[in-house]
Parts: sequence; structure tokens; C-alpha cells
Amino acid sequence: MEGWFLHLVLLPLGMGEAKVCIALVSGGLDSPVAVARALKNGWTIYPVHCSQEPVVGPEAEAKTIAALRHLLESDGPIGEAARAQIHPTLIVIPVAKQLALFTEKWAHTEYFIHMKRMYHRLAEVAGLDVGATHLLTGENLGQVSSQTLGNLGSIEQASNLVPLRPLLGFDKNTIIRMARVLGTYDLSLGPEVCDALGPTTPVTIANQEWIEKSEVRVGGLQDLCLDAWAQHRRVEL
Repeated sequence: MEGWFLHLVLLPLGMGEAKVCIALVSGGLDSPVAVARALKNGWTIYPVHCSQEPVVGPEAEAKTIAALRHLLESDGPIGEAARAQIHPTLIVIPVAKQLALFTEKWAHTEYFIHMKRMYHRLAEVAGLDVGATHLLTGENLGQVSSQTLGNLGSIEQASNLVPLRPLLGFDKNTIIRMARVLGTYDLSLGPEVCDALGPTTPVTIANQEWIEKSEVRVGGLQDLCLDAWAQHRRVEL
């Protein structure tokens, strides 16, 4: 069953080039599986978690830590790769204050796009410290509104890191089976909290001009992210 993690669709690098990425790890089912698949492909991984406390409770961060520790403590090739390639410090960035700005009527339907754009820009900020060139996510195609082709295009423009999406072509049932094999399924169970402030009818095709104007209206994406980054903390895994 471990062979499931061997078949990756990731962007190749030049011969001898370091493979260093920031991984956005949410506490959900998808991101630990994406991390495991990237490990198999030889990536050095710096994990980042964007926390929505106090709007939500601490569960998402706790699940993120539990899943990463499970990988680090696992037996066999996955555990060996995790101990060699996952940086043993999780960066936690509080984002609730910044996300609340996009609950205004003129921005709310695009809330999830703004949220993911913030996460991608924060990953870029984190990546500057470690020489990361790529951004690893558990994003899939079309499973939620922020993962339509149009919205993914808007989201990835927020960061200069090259996106790695090793789960892009898998359906949810396949990802669940992979999480069970990996041993992270039970650790990731629980309500999703990323939609705590989100709209009931989100936009599925981003209007890039409007997205950027809305971000300027609340102070600019870069300044919002630097404000959040100033409050980041580190958790030893």
C-alpha cells in the first residue's frame, strides 16, 4: 500500500538544485497526505500553520501538530524521510484579525480567495528565511470553492513560490484511503474550521481586478501579511 505515495506529479528541478518548500498544513485530511507524497519525492519541508484562533478553538493547530508528529515518529521509509526532511519546528501564524476584514459585504463572497491568497503570501514570507522556492499544499481541483481553476489561478498569483499540488487529480475517497494507510486519518477527523467566517455562497470564478481592489481597500495584502507574520510563533515538533 505504501506504493500509493510513490507516484507524484510535482514540478522537476534542475540537476543538483535544492528541493526546499514551505508546506501549508491545516489540520485537515489533505495536507498530511500531501506532505508524505512530497517526502517521497525528496523535498525538504518547512511546515506552516495559519491559525484562526480565537474565532475558532485550538483544535486545528492541535491536529496539525499531531499529524506532523505522527509522520516524524512513524516506522519505515516515511518516518525515515520525515525525520530527515521535515524541519522539526512548526511556524504558527495568527490570521483571524486580518481575515475578519474580508467579512464586509463588498468582499465577503470572495472571502475564501482572499484567505488562500493570504496564506500563500505568508508562505512566501516564511520561505524567505529558509531559501524555499516552492509551496506545498493539499489543494485539490474543485472540491471546494477556492479550488476551482479560476480561483486557483488568482490564489497562486499572490506568491512567487512555485506551487506543488500532489493531490490535484485525486478524488476525496482516494485521499481518505491514502490518509488511512498513512495513519493520519483519525488524527485529522473533526469539523473543518477554515469556513468559520466564510460566506454561504462563495464566488467560484475570481474577478482578479476586484480581488486586488478589495485587498488595497483593507490596507494591502503585503501589509496585512506582515502584520500577521509579526505575531508568529514556533512550536517544536
